[in-house]
Amino acid sequence: MSNPNSPLSRYPDALEHRLTVLAAASLQPNPLLRGLRGIEKESLRVTATGQLALTPHPHKLGSALSHPSLTTDYSEALLELITPAEPDVAITLDKLDELHRFVYASLDEGEMLWNNSMPGLLPARDEDIPLAQYGTSNIGRLKRVYRMGLALRYGRTMQCIAGIHYNYSLHEETWRVLHADQQSMASAVDFQSERYLALIRNFRRTSWLLMYLFGASPALDRRFLRGRAHTLETFDADTLYRPYATSLRMSDLGYSNTSAQAALHADYDTLPGYLDGLAQAVSQPYPPYEAIGTRRDGEWVQINTHVLQIENEFYSTIRPKRVTHSGERPLHALAARGVQYVEVRCMDIDPFEPTGISLETSRFLDAYLLVCALDDSPALPPGAYAEANQNFGLVTLEGRKPGLELVRDGEPVAMRDWADALMAQIERAAAALDALRGDDVHVRAVATQRAKLADASLTPSARVLQTMRERQQGFLAFGLAQSRAHAAYFIERPLAAAQAEEFARLGIESLREQARLEREEADSFDDFIAAYGAYTINRFSV
Repeated sequence: MSNPNSPLSRYPDALEHRLTVLAAASLQPNPLLRGLRGIEKESLRVTATGQLALTPHPHKLGSALSHPSLTTDYSEALLELITPAEPDVAITLDKLDELHRFVYASLDEGEMLWNNSMPGLLPARDEDIPLAQYGTSNIGRLKRVYRMGLALRYGRTMQCIAGIHYNYSLHEETWRVLHADQQSMASAVDFQSERYLALIRNFRRTSWLLMYLFGASPALDRRFLRGRAHTLETFDADTLYRPYATSLRMSDLGYSNTSAQAALHADYDTLPGYLDGLAQAVSQPYPPYEAIGTRRDGEWVQINTHVLQIENEFYSTIRPKRVTHSGERPLHALAARGVQYVEVRCMDIDPFEPTGISLETSRFLDAYLLVCALDDSPALPPGAYAEANQNFGLVTLEGRKPGLELVRDGEPVAMRDWADALMAQIERAAAALDALRGDDVHVRAVATQRAKLADASLTPSARVLQTMRERQQGFLAFGLAQSRAHAAYFIERPLAAAQAEEFARLGIESLREQARLEREEADSFDDFIAAYGAYTINRFSV
Protein backbone atom coordinates (compact mmCIF):
# COMPACT_ATOMS: atom_id res chain seq x y z
CA MET A 1 0.00 0.00 0.00
CA SER A 2 2.85 2.41 0.69
CA ASN A 3 3.57 5.04 -1.92
CA PRO A 4 7.11 6.51 -1.65
CA ASN A 5 5.98 9.60 -3.54
CA SER A 6 3.18 10.41 -1.11
CA PRO A 7 3.64 13.77 0.66
CA LEU A 8 2.91 11.99 3.93
CA SER A 9 5.88 9.64 3.54
CA ARG A 10 8.46 11.36 5.72
CA TYR A 11 9.85 7.99 6.79
CA PRO A 12 11.24 5.00 4.88
CA ASP A 13 8.38 2.89 6.26
CA ALA A 14 5.33 4.88 7.32
CA LEU A 15 3.44 1.85 8.64
CA GLU A 16 6.30 0.69 10.85
CA HIS A 17 6.89 4.21 12.12
CA ARG A 18 3.27 4.76 13.09
CA LEU A 19 3.02 1.36 14.75
CA THR A 20 6.13 2.19 16.79
CA VAL A 21 4.84 5.62 17.79
CA LEU A 22 1.49 4.22 18.90
CA ALA A 23 3.03 1.29 20.77
CA ALA A 24 5.02 3.81 22.83
CA ALA A 25 1.94 5.90 23.74
CA SER A 26 1.74 6.61 27.45
CA LEU A 27 -2.02 6.09 27.80
CA GLN A 28 -2.92 2.69 29.25
CA PRO A 29 -4.47 0.52 28.04
CA ASN A 30 -2.69 1.36 24.81
CA PRO A 31 -4.88 3.27 22.30
CA LEU A 32 -4.57 0.45 19.77
CA LEU A 33 -6.42 -1.83 22.20
CA ARG A 34 -9.24 0.62 22.87
CA GLY A 35 -10.97 0.96 19.51
CA LEU A 36 -14.50 -0.39 19.10
CA ARG A 37 -15.89 -3.27 17.03
CA GLY A 38 -19.54 -3.84 16.20
CA ILE A 39 -21.26 -6.35 13.93
CA GLU A 40 -24.54 -6.21 12.03
CA LYS A 41 -25.59 -9.60 10.71
CA GLU A 42 -28.43 -10.06 8.25
CA SER A 43 -30.27 -13.37 8.02
CA LEU A 44 -33.43 -14.40 6.21
CA ARG A 45 -36.09 -16.16 8.23
CA VAL A 46 -37.02 -19.36 6.41
CA THR A 47 -39.35 -22.31 6.92
CA ALA A 48 -38.19 -25.78 7.88
CA THR A 49 -37.85 -26.55 4.17
CA GLY A 50 -35.77 -23.46 3.38
CA GLN A 51 -38.49 -21.34 1.80
CA LEU A 52 -38.69 -17.64 2.62
CA ALA A 53 -40.89 -17.11 5.66
CA LEU A 54 -43.98 -15.05 4.82
CA THR A 55 -44.96 -14.53 8.45
CA PRO A 56 -44.73 -11.15 10.23
CA HIS A 57 -41.68 -10.14 12.26
CA PRO A 58 -42.01 -12.22 15.47
CA HIS A 59 -43.77 -10.26 18.21
CA LYS A 60 -41.36 -11.58 20.85
CA LEU A 61 -38.50 -9.79 19.07
CA GLY A 62 -40.15 -6.45 19.74
CA SER A 63 -40.51 -3.56 17.32
CA ALA A 64 -38.36 -3.63 14.21
CA LEU A 65 -38.71 0.16 14.20
CA SER A 66 -37.30 0.94 17.62
CA HIS A 67 -35.46 -2.10 19.02
CA PRO A 68 -31.74 -1.31 19.50
CA SER A 69 -30.46 -4.77 18.55
CA LEU A 70 -33.12 -6.61 16.53
CA THR A 71 -34.64 -5.09 13.42
CA THR A 72 -35.36 -5.91 9.80
CA ASP A 73 -33.55 -4.75 6.70
CA TYR A 74 -35.36 -4.86 3.37
CA SER A 75 -37.90 -7.62 3.77
CA GLU A 76 -40.11 -8.52 6.71
CA ALA A 77 -38.19 -11.80 6.64
CA LEU A 78 -34.71 -10.24 6.53
CA LEU A 79 -33.76 -10.08 10.19
CA GLU A 80 -30.82 -7.89 11.26
CA LEU A 81 -28.93 -8.59 14.49
CA ILE A 82 -26.93 -5.62 15.78
CA THR A 83 -24.33 -5.90 18.53
CA PRO A 84 -23.11 -3.08 20.75
CA ALA A 85 -19.66 -1.69 19.94
CA GLU A 86 -17.04 -3.34 22.14
CA PRO A 87 -13.28 -2.83 22.67
CA ASP A 88 -12.54 -6.52 22.01
CA VAL A 89 -14.19 -8.31 19.12
CA ALA A 90 -14.35 -11.46 21.26
CA ILE A 91 -16.93 -9.63 23.38
CA THR A 92 -18.73 -8.47 20.23
CA LEU A 93 -19.06 -12.06 19.04
CA ASP A 94 -20.31 -13.18 22.46
CA LYS A 95 -23.05 -10.55 22.14
CA LEU A 96 -23.86 -11.78 18.63
CA ASP A 97 -24.12 -15.33 19.94
CA GLU A 98 -26.54 -14.18 22.67
CA LEU A 99 -28.71 -12.41 20.11
CA HIS A 100 -28.93 -15.58 18.04
CA ARG A 101 -29.92 -17.63 21.09
CA PHE A 102 -32.69 -15.17 21.96
CA VAL A 103 -33.93 -15.10 18.37
CA TYR A 104 -34.17 -18.87 18.25
CA ALA A 105 -36.20 -18.85 21.47
CA SER A 106 -38.57 -16.34 19.83
CA LEU A 107 -39.07 -17.53 16.26
CA ASP A 108 -42.35 -19.04 15.16
CA GLU A 109 -42.41 -22.83 15.31
CA GLY A 110 -40.58 -24.41 12.39
CA GLU A 111 -38.72 -21.26 11.36
CA MET A 112 -34.97 -20.73 11.40
CA LEU A 113 -32.31 -18.38 10.08
CA TRP A 114 -30.80 -19.00 6.64
CA ASN A 115 -27.06 -18.88 7.30
CA ASN A 116 -25.95 -18.12 3.75
CA SER A 117 -25.52 -14.84 1.89
CA MET A 118 -27.41 -15.93 -1.23
CA PRO A 119 -31.06 -16.60 -0.43
CA GLY A 120 -32.81 -19.91 -0.32
CA LEU A 121 -36.08 -20.54 -2.11
CA LEU A 122 -37.85 -17.23 -2.76
CA PRO A 123 -41.47 -16.81 -3.86
CA ALA A 124 -42.08 -17.54 -7.52
CA ARG A 125 -42.85 -13.89 -8.23
CA ASP A 126 -40.57 -11.03 -7.25
CA GLU A 127 -43.54 -8.95 -6.08
CA ASP A 128 -44.54 -11.64 -3.56
CA ILE A 129 -41.43 -11.03 -1.43
CA PRO A 130 -42.87 -9.16 1.58
CA LEU A 131 -41.52 -5.70 2.34
CA ALA A 132 -40.63 -4.86 5.93
CA GLN A 133 -43.39 -3.31 8.06
CA TYR A 134 -42.70 -0.60 10.64
CA GLY A 135 -46.12 0.56 11.76
CA THR A 136 -48.15 3.70 11.12
CA SER A 137 -45.87 6.43 12.49
CA ASN A 138 -44.39 8.79 9.94
CA ILE A 139 -40.89 7.40 10.35
CA GLY A 140 -42.27 3.87 10.09
CA ARG A 141 -44.13 4.75 6.90
CA LEU A 142 -41.02 6.45 5.52
CA LYS A 143 -38.93 3.32 6.04
CA ARG A 144 -41.51 1.30 4.13
CA VAL A 145 -41.79 3.82 1.28
CA TYR A 146 -38.00 3.76 0.95
CA ARG A 147 -38.16 0.00 0.50
CA MET A 148 -40.96 0.34 -2.04
CA GLY A 149 -38.63 2.62 -3.96
CA LEU A 150 -35.85 0.05 -3.81
CA ALA A 151 -38.25 -2.57 -5.16
CA LEU A 152 -39.16 -0.37 -8.12
CA ARG A 153 -35.54 0.56 -8.83
CA TYR A 154 -33.73 -2.75 -8.32
CA GLY A 155 -36.34 -5.46 -7.75
CA ARG A 156 -37.07 -7.23 -4.49
CA THR A 157 -35.01 -10.34 -5.16
CA MET A 158 -31.63 -8.62 -5.00
CA GLN A 159 -32.57 -7.05 -1.68
CA CYS A 160 -32.83 -10.52 -0.12
CA ILE A 161 -29.06 -11.05 -0.31
CA ALA A 162 -27.58 -11.01 3.21
CA GLY A 163 -24.17 -10.22 4.64
CA ILE A 164 -22.05 -9.20 7.58
CA HIS A 165 -21.29 -5.54 8.27
CA TYR A 166 -18.18 -5.00 10.37
CA ASN A 167 -17.95 -1.65 12.16
CA TYR A 168 -14.41 -0.59 13.04
CA SER A 169 -12.98 2.39 14.85
CA LEU A 170 -9.67 3.38 16.39
CA HIS A 171 -9.66 5.18 19.73
CA GLU A 172 -9.48 8.96 19.42
CA GLU A 173 -6.21 8.94 21.37
CA THR A 174 -4.73 7.04 18.41
CA TRP A 175 -5.44 9.99 16.16
CA ARG A 176 -4.23 12.50 18.78
CA VAL A 177 -0.86 10.74 19.00
CA LEU A 178 -0.49 10.57 15.23
CA HIS A 179 -1.66 14.15 14.82
CA ALA A 180 1.12 15.33 17.13
CA ASP A 181 3.74 13.05 15.58
CA GLN A 182 2.92 14.18 12.07
CA GLN A 183 2.81 17.84 13.17
CA SER A 184 -0.32 18.24 11.08
CA MET A 185 -1.79 21.71 10.70
CA ALA A 186 -5.29 20.24 10.33
CA SER A 187 -7.72 20.40 13.24
CA ALA A 188 -8.06 17.23 15.32
CA VAL A 189 -11.47 16.48 13.76
CA ASP A 190 -10.23 17.04 10.21
CA PHE A 191 -7.09 14.97 10.79
CA GLN A 192 -9.15 12.06 12.09
CA SER A 193 -11.45 12.24 9.07
CA GLU A 194 -8.45 12.40 6.74
CA ARG A 195 -7.00 9.23 8.25
CA TYR A 196 -10.31 7.36 8.04
CA LEU A 197 -10.57 8.34 4.39
CA ALA A 198 -7.00 7.11 3.93
CA LEU A 199 -8.15 3.81 5.43
CA ILE A 200 -11.01 3.69 2.94
CA ARG A 201 -8.75 4.39 -0.06
CA ASN A 202 -6.36 1.62 0.99
CA PHE A 203 -9.33 -0.67 1.57
CA ARG A 204 -10.79 0.06 -1.85
CA ARG A 205 -7.46 -0.84 -3.50
CA THR A 206 -6.91 -4.07 -1.59
CA SER A 207 -10.26 -5.44 -0.39
CA TRP A 208 -10.19 -7.97 -3.22
CA LEU A 209 -8.02 -9.88 -0.72
CA LEU A 210 -11.02 -10.20 1.61
CA MET A 211 -13.07 -11.66 -1.22
CA TYR A 212 -10.45 -14.34 -1.84
CA LEU A 213 -10.01 -15.19 1.83
CA PHE A 214 -13.61 -14.93 3.06
CA GLY A 215 -15.94 -14.96 0.06
CA ALA A 216 -18.41 -17.79 0.68
CA SER A 217 -21.03 -17.55 -2.07
CA PRO A 218 -19.74 -19.33 -5.21
CA ALA A 219 -23.15 -20.83 -6.04
CA LEU A 220 -26.82 -19.85 -6.05
CA ASP A 221 -30.26 -21.18 -6.75
CA ARG A 222 -31.08 -20.90 -10.45
CA ARG A 223 -34.43 -19.25 -9.68
CA PHE A 224 -32.69 -16.30 -8.00
CA LEU A 225 -31.79 -14.92 -11.45
CA ARG A 226 -35.45 -14.92 -12.60
CA GLY A 227 -34.39 -15.47 -16.20
CA ARG A 228 -31.63 -12.84 -16.32
CA ALA A 229 -28.73 -13.49 -18.70
CA HIS A 230 -25.63 -14.84 -16.96
CA THR A 231 -22.30 -16.56 -17.48
CA LEU A 232 -22.65 -19.14 -14.71
CA GLU A 233 -22.17 -22.86 -15.16
CA THR A 234 -24.59 -25.61 -14.19
CA PHE A 235 -23.86 -27.50 -10.99
CA ASP A 236 -27.11 -29.46 -10.98
CA ALA A 237 -30.69 -28.93 -12.14
CA ASP A 238 -31.34 -26.09 -9.70
CA THR A 239 -27.86 -24.76 -8.89
CA LEU A 240 -25.62 -22.39 -10.85
CA TYR A 241 -22.03 -21.55 -9.95
CA ARG A 242 -18.65 -20.35 -11.17
CA PRO A 243 -15.83 -22.86 -10.57
CA TYR A 244 -13.37 -20.23 -9.30
CA ALA A 245 -15.87 -17.73 -7.85
CA THR A 246 -15.46 -16.46 -4.32
CA SER A 247 -18.50 -14.21 -3.83
CA LEU A 248 -21.36 -14.09 -6.29
CA ARG A 249 -23.06 -11.87 -3.70
CA MET A 250 -20.52 -9.11 -4.29
CA SER A 251 -20.26 -9.71 -8.05
CA ASP A 252 -22.38 -8.02 -10.70
CA LEU A 253 -24.91 -10.84 -10.22
CA GLY A 254 -25.49 -9.75 -6.65
CA TYR A 255 -25.13 -6.12 -5.70
CA SER A 256 -25.18 -5.01 -9.29
CA ASN A 257 -25.37 -1.30 -9.93
CA THR A 258 -28.02 0.29 -12.07
CA SER A 259 -26.90 2.81 -14.64
CA ALA A 260 -27.73 5.53 -12.09
CA GLN A 261 -25.39 4.13 -9.48
CA ALA A 262 -22.75 3.07 -11.98
CA ALA A 263 -22.25 6.72 -12.83
CA LEU A 264 -21.55 7.63 -9.19
CA HIS A 265 -17.90 8.07 -8.27
CA ALA A 266 -17.58 8.51 -4.52
CA ASP A 267 -14.79 10.95 -3.70
CA TYR A 268 -12.72 9.35 -0.95
CA ASP A 269 -9.90 11.89 -1.21
CA THR A 270 -11.54 14.56 0.97
CA LEU A 271 -14.55 14.55 3.27
CA PRO A 272 -16.09 17.65 1.62
CA GLY A 273 -15.73 15.93 -1.74
CA TYR A 274 -17.42 12.78 -0.45
CA LEU A 275 -20.24 14.74 1.14
CA ASP A 276 -20.79 16.90 -1.92
CA GLY A 277 -20.97 13.89 -4.21
CA LEU A 278 -23.59 12.07 -2.14
CA ALA A 279 -25.52 15.27 -1.43
CA GLN A 280 -25.78 15.81 -5.18
CA ALA A 281 -26.94 12.21 -5.73
CA VAL A 282 -29.74 12.55 -3.16
CA SER A 283 -30.95 15.81 -4.73
CA GLN A 284 -30.44 15.24 -8.48
CA PRO A 285 -33.51 14.02 -10.41
CA TYR A 286 -33.04 10.89 -12.54
CA PRO A 287 -35.36 10.62 -15.57
CA PRO A 288 -36.16 6.87 -15.28
CA TYR A 289 -37.15 7.39 -11.64
CA GLU A 290 -39.10 10.52 -12.56
CA ALA A 291 -41.04 8.32 -14.98
CA ILE A 292 -42.02 6.12 -12.03
CA GLY A 293 -43.10 9.09 -9.94
CA THR A 294 -43.48 9.23 -6.18
CA ARG A 295 -47.14 8.15 -5.98
CA ARG A 296 -49.42 5.55 -7.48
CA ASP A 297 -53.14 5.64 -6.87
CA GLY A 298 -52.54 8.33 -4.27
CA GLU A 299 -50.03 6.25 -2.28
CA TRP A 300 -46.32 7.03 -1.91
CA VAL A 301 -44.09 4.51 -3.70
CA GLN A 302 -40.67 6.16 -3.32
CA ILE A 303 -39.31 9.02 -1.24
CA ASN A 304 -38.22 11.01 -4.30
CA THR A 305 -37.17 10.57 -7.92
CA HIS A 306 -33.49 11.36 -7.39
CA VAL A 307 -30.44 9.24 -8.22
CA LEU A 308 -30.53 8.12 -4.58
CA GLN A 309 -33.58 8.39 -2.34
CA ILE A 310 -31.24 8.68 0.66
CA GLU A 311 -27.49 8.40 1.14
CA ASN A 312 -27.70 4.80 2.39
CA GLU A 313 -28.99 3.69 -1.00
CA PHE A 314 -25.46 4.03 -2.38
CA TYR A 315 -24.12 0.48 -2.61
CA SER A 316 -20.53 0.52 -1.39
CA THR A 317 -18.13 -2.00 0.10
CA ILE A 318 -17.15 0.41 2.89
CA ARG A 319 -18.67 3.60 4.31
CA PRO A 320 -17.40 6.42 6.52
CA LYS A 321 -19.82 6.73 9.43
CA ARG A 322 -20.72 8.93 12.39
CA VAL A 323 -23.34 8.22 15.06
CA THR A 324 -26.22 10.62 14.44
CA HIS A 325 -28.11 12.73 16.95
CA SER A 326 -31.89 12.83 17.01
CA GLY A 327 -33.10 14.97 14.13
CA GLU A 328 -29.89 14.62 12.10
CA ARG A 329 -29.17 13.12 8.67
CA PRO A 330 -26.01 10.99 8.29
CA LEU A 331 -24.36 13.41 5.85
CA HIS A 332 -24.95 16.30 8.24
CA ALA A 333 -23.42 14.33 11.11
CA LEU A 334 -20.29 13.67 9.06
CA ALA A 335 -20.07 17.30 7.99
CA ALA A 336 -20.51 18.59 11.54
CA ARG A 337 -18.28 16.23 13.51
CA GLY A 338 -16.23 14.22 11.03
CA VAL A 339 -15.75 10.49 10.53
CA GLN A 340 -16.05 8.36 13.67
CA TYR A 341 -15.75 4.82 12.28
CA VAL A 342 -15.99 2.79 9.10
CA GLU A 343 -18.54 0.18 8.14
CA VAL A 344 -17.11 -2.72 6.12
CA ARG A 345 -19.96 -4.11 4.06
CA CYS A 346 -18.45 -6.75 1.76
CA MET A 347 -18.18 -9.72 4.13
CA ASP A 348 -20.21 -12.79 3.17
CA ILE A 349 -21.95 -14.86 5.80
CA ASP A 350 -19.68 -17.81 6.56
CA PRO A 351 -22.01 -20.84 6.26
CA PHE A 352 -19.61 -22.94 8.36
CA GLU A 353 -19.89 -20.60 11.37
CA PRO A 354 -23.09 -20.51 13.48
CA THR A 355 -23.00 -16.72 13.86
CA GLY A 356 -21.78 -16.21 10.29
CA ILE A 357 -18.32 -14.94 11.23
CA SER A 358 -15.53 -16.44 13.32
CA LEU A 359 -13.33 -14.83 15.94
CA GLU A 360 -10.28 -15.71 13.85
CA THR A 361 -11.72 -13.89 10.83
CA SER A 362 -12.47 -10.88 13.01
CA ARG A 363 -8.93 -10.79 14.40
CA PHE A 364 -7.59 -10.81 10.86
CA LEU A 365 -9.93 -7.97 9.89
CA ASP A 366 -8.63 -5.93 12.81
CA ALA A 367 -5.02 -6.35 11.68
CA TYR A 368 -5.89 -5.69 8.02
CA LEU A 369 -7.91 -2.57 8.81
CA LEU A 370 -5.12 -1.29 11.05
CA VAL A 371 -2.75 -1.49 8.08
CA CYS A 372 -5.28 0.35 5.94
CA ALA A 373 -5.54 3.05 8.61
CA LEU A 374 -1.84 3.58 9.27
CA ASP A 375 -0.16 3.06 5.91
CA ASP A 376 0.22 5.93 3.47
CA SER A 377 -2.67 6.23 1.07
CA PRO A 378 -2.40 7.95 -2.31
CA ALA A 379 -5.40 9.73 -3.79
CA LEU A 380 -7.96 7.63 -5.66
CA PRO A 381 -8.61 9.43 -8.96
CA PRO A 382 -11.09 8.02 -11.50
CA GLY A 383 -8.54 5.70 -13.12
CA ALA A 384 -7.45 4.19 -9.82
CA TYR A 385 -11.09 4.00 -8.69
CA ALA A 386 -12.00 2.03 -11.81
CA GLU A 387 -8.92 -0.19 -11.40
CA ALA A 388 -9.94 -1.03 -7.83
CA ASN A 389 -13.46 -1.91 -8.97
CA GLN A 390 -12.10 -4.10 -11.76
CA ASN A 391 -9.79 -6.04 -9.43
CA PHE A 392 -12.52 -6.51 -6.85
CA GLY A 393 -15.02 -7.75 -9.43
CA LEU A 394 -12.50 -10.10 -11.01
CA VAL A 395 -11.72 -11.77 -7.68
CA THR A 396 -15.43 -12.24 -6.88
CA LEU A 397 -15.82 -14.29 -10.07
CA GLU A 398 -12.37 -15.80 -10.68
CA GLY A 399 -10.49 -15.39 -7.40
CA ARG A 400 -9.33 -19.00 -7.06
CA LYS A 401 -8.25 -19.34 -10.69
CA PRO A 402 -4.61 -20.47 -10.86
CA GLY A 403 -2.27 -17.76 -12.10
CA LEU A 404 -4.88 -15.01 -11.81
CA GLU A 405 -3.49 -11.55 -12.59
CA LEU A 406 -4.76 -8.21 -11.30
CA VAL A 407 -3.74 -4.67 -12.24
CA ARG A 408 -1.78 -2.49 -9.82
CA ASP A 409 -1.03 1.11 -10.76
CA GLY A 410 -1.72 0.27 -14.39
CA GLU A 411 0.62 -2.73 -14.51
CA PRO A 412 -0.31 -6.45 -14.41
CA VAL A 413 0.63 -8.25 -11.22
CA ALA A 414 0.10 -11.82 -10.08
CA MET A 415 -2.64 -11.86 -7.46
CA ARG A 416 -0.56 -14.23 -5.32
CA ASP A 417 2.46 -11.89 -5.36
CA TRP A 418 0.37 -8.89 -4.39
CA ALA A 419 -1.39 -10.90 -1.69
CA ASP A 420 1.94 -12.06 -0.25
CA ALA A 421 3.13 -8.45 -0.02
CA LEU A 422 -0.09 -7.41 1.72
CA MET A 423 0.17 -10.33 4.13
CA ALA A 424 3.65 -9.23 5.17
CA GLN A 425 2.24 -5.85 6.20
CA ILE A 426 -0.76 -7.39 7.94
CA GLU A 427 1.55 -9.71 9.88
CA ARG A 428 3.46 -6.69 11.20
CA ALA A 429 0.26 -5.06 12.40
CA ALA A 430 -0.86 -8.35 13.95
CA ALA A 431 2.45 -8.73 15.79
CA ALA A 432 2.18 -5.18 17.12
CA LEU A 433 -1.33 -5.83 18.45
CA ASP A 434 -0.28 -9.11 20.05
CA ALA A 435 2.77 -7.52 21.68
CA LEU A 436 0.44 -5.07 23.40
CA ARG A 437 -1.97 -7.84 24.40
CA GLY A 438 0.67 -10.33 25.49
CA ASP A 439 -0.61 -13.16 23.31
CA ASP A 440 -0.50 -14.31 19.67
CA VAL A 441 -4.15 -14.35 18.59
CA HIS A 442 -3.74 -11.93 15.68
CA VAL A 443 -0.56 -13.52 14.35
CA ARG A 444 -2.22 -16.94 14.39
CA ALA A 445 -5.25 -15.52 12.59
CA VAL A 446 -3.02 -14.13 9.85
CA ALA A 447 -1.16 -17.44 9.56
CA THR A 448 -4.48 -19.21 8.96
CA GLN A 449 -5.25 -16.84 6.10
CA ARG A 450 -1.75 -17.21 4.63
CA ALA A 451 -2.40 -20.91 4.32
CA LYS A 452 -5.33 -20.13 2.03
CA LEU A 453 -2.98 -18.39 -0.39
CA ALA A 454 -0.90 -21.54 -0.65
CA ASP A 455 -3.93 -23.82 -0.88
CA ALA A 456 -7.12 -22.36 -2.39
CA SER A 457 -9.10 -25.42 -1.27
CA LEU A 458 -9.00 -23.98 2.26
CA THR A 459 -11.04 -20.90 1.29
CA PRO A 460 -14.73 -20.85 2.29
CA SER A 461 -15.84 -20.62 -1.34
CA ALA A 462 -13.90 -23.76 -2.25
CA ARG A 463 -15.16 -25.54 0.87
CA VAL A 464 -18.76 -24.74 -0.07
CA LEU A 465 -18.39 -26.34 -3.51
CA GLN A 466 -16.42 -29.29 -2.16
CA THR A 467 -19.03 -29.96 0.54
CA MET A 468 -21.81 -29.81 -2.04
CA ARG A 469 -19.96 -32.33 -4.20
CA GLU A 470 -19.17 -34.68 -1.32
CA ARG A 471 -22.76 -34.64 -0.08
CA GLN A 472 -24.17 -34.63 -3.62
CA GLN A 473 -26.20 -31.58 -2.70
CA GLY A 474 -27.29 -28.56 -4.67
CA PHE A 475 -27.12 -25.08 -3.18
CA LEU A 476 -30.52 -25.23 -1.48
CA ALA A 477 -29.84 -28.60 0.14
CA PHE A 478 -26.42 -27.42 1.32
CA GLY A 479 -27.83 -24.20 2.77
CA LEU A 480 -30.66 -26.05 4.46
CA ALA A 481 -28.31 -28.59 6.05
CA GLN A 482 -25.97 -25.88 7.38
CA SER A 483 -28.84 -23.73 8.66
CA ARG A 484 -30.46 -26.67 10.44
CA ALA A 485 -27.17 -27.56 12.13
CA HIS A 486 -26.67 -23.99 13.32
CA ALA A 487 -30.28 -23.77 14.50
CA ALA A 488 -29.71 -26.85 16.67
CA TYR A 489 -26.50 -25.29 18.02
CA PHE A 490 -28.37 -22.25 19.32
CA ILE A 491 -31.51 -24.05 20.47
CA GLU A 492 -29.45 -26.45 22.56
CA ARG A 493 -27.86 -23.48 24.39
CA PRO A 494 -30.73 -21.41 25.78
CA LEU A 495 -29.97 -18.12 27.50
CA ALA A 496 -29.80 -17.87 31.25
CA ALA A 497 -33.07 -16.66 32.76
CA ALA A 498 -31.71 -13.20 33.56
CA GLN A 499 -30.43 -12.70 30.01
CA ALA A 500 -33.72 -13.86 28.50
CA GLU A 501 -35.66 -11.51 30.78
CA GLU A 502 -33.48 -8.57 29.76
CA PHE A 503 -34.03 -9.25 26.06
CA ALA A 504 -37.76 -9.62 26.69
CA ARG A 505 -37.76 -6.27 28.51
CA LEU A 506 -36.02 -4.57 25.57
CA GLY A 507 -38.63 -6.02 23.23
CA ILE A 508 -41.52 -4.75 25.33
CA GLU A 509 -39.93 -1.31 25.62
CA SER A 510 -39.44 -1.12 21.85
CA LEU A 511 -43.11 -1.95 21.26
CA ARG A 512 -44.13 0.75 23.72
CA GLU A 513 -41.88 3.26 21.97
CA GLN A 514 -43.41 2.44 18.60
CA ALA A 515 -46.89 2.81 20.09
CA ARG A 516 -45.92 6.17 21.60
CA LEU A 517 -44.66 7.45 18.25
CA GLU A 518 -47.86 6.39 16.55
CA ARG A 519 -50.01 7.87 19.30
CA GLU A 520 -48.24 11.24 19.41
CA GLU A 521 -47.83 11.73 15.66
CA ALA A 522 -48.79 15.31 14.75
CA ASP A 523 -47.49 16.14 11.27
CA SER A 524 -48.94 14.80 8.06
CA PHE A 525 -46.88 12.25 6.17
CA ASP A 526 -46.53 14.63 3.21
CA ASP A 527 -45.03 17.27 5.52
CA PHE A 528 -42.81 14.65 7.09
CA ILE A 529 -41.34 13.59 3.75
CA ALA A 530 -40.82 17.22 2.79
CA ALA A 531 -38.92 17.79 6.05
CA TYR A 532 -36.88 14.65 5.47
CA GLY A 533 -35.94 15.86 2.01
CA ALA A 534 -34.86 19.13 3.60
CA TYR A 535 -32.43 17.15 5.82
CA THR A 536 -34.16 18.15 9.04
CA ILE A 537 -35.15 14.81 10.53
CA ASN A 538 -33.57 11.41 11.05
CA ARG A 539 -34.74 10.01 14.33
CA PHE A 540 -34.18 6.47 13.14
CA SER A 541 -31.98 5.01 10.44
CA VAL A 542 -33.95 4.30 7.29
